[in-house]
Amino acid sequence: MKIATWNINGVKARIDNLTQWLKDSDPDIVCLQEIKTIDEGFPRLEIEAMGYHVETHGQKGFNGVAILSKTKPDEVSRGLPGDPLDEQARFLEAVFSLPGNRVARVCCMYLPNGNPVETEKYSYKLAWMERLRSFAADRLAYEEILILAGDYNVIPEPHDCFDPKAWENDALFLPQTRQAFRKLGGLGLTDAVRATTDAVQLYSFWDYQAGAWQKNNGIRIDHLLLSPEAADRMTSSAIEKHVRAWEKPSDHVPVVAYFDFAA
Repeated sequence: MKIATWNINGVKARIDNLTQWLKDSDPDIVCLQEIKTIDEGFPRLEIEAMGYHVETHGQKGFNGVAILSKTKPDEVSRGLPGDPLDEQARFLEAVFSLPGNRVARVCCMYLPNGNPVETEKYSYKLAWMERLRSFAADRLAYEEILILAGDYNVIPEPHDCFDPKAWENDALFLPQTRQAFRKLGGLGLTDAVRATTDAVQLYSFWDYQAGAWQKNNGIRIDHLLLSPEAADRMTSSAIEKHVRAWEKPSDHVPVVAYFDFAA
């Protein structure tokens, strides 16, 4: 099974890229972030025509997440627990049946950016990450296949960006941010990409400005974190970098992991 995460940066603007990628890449489950539309505005018919079920948690103009899947999920939940006043559409959870009377719990997430760091946006980012840690700890107690996929807006390590000095005061790379990310790993979650490669210059985002793509001045901020039960069944991972060279691209590219759930 192939599971992917992709910050699409506006699903209506990138619908041609999305449908072409679905045709070429043929993922089984896709977690999309920044769909930037309400649920009713999502281009559902185009995606359903390709054989995918669609679940959305949208928001007008910004944020918004979606899960596309070849099979319909058994359960769907919207919103990250822990703050009933948080109205931002950043979290979607779906549970899928697997062979052997097992399930895969897939969470699609768009974590807050946090900039400027001197504002409440950064405190919101850290609070959101603590809520995610609490949620992950709760779900890990189920001892089932759990995949937390999305745009984390976190550069985990210096080798995950082209120039650490350029990012040292950014919310994506501050020590508090990276510590919050490491706390997720401390729960027993595995970074799918780093479990399969130590390669440098391995990025998932390139800014539209200053020729970042052409210079390969990127950062790795899109991640799939796996429970032990999921990590044991992962066979490989990849960053589908070629999509960034397409016409009217997102500034992010798909990150994918492959699993053998038959065993």
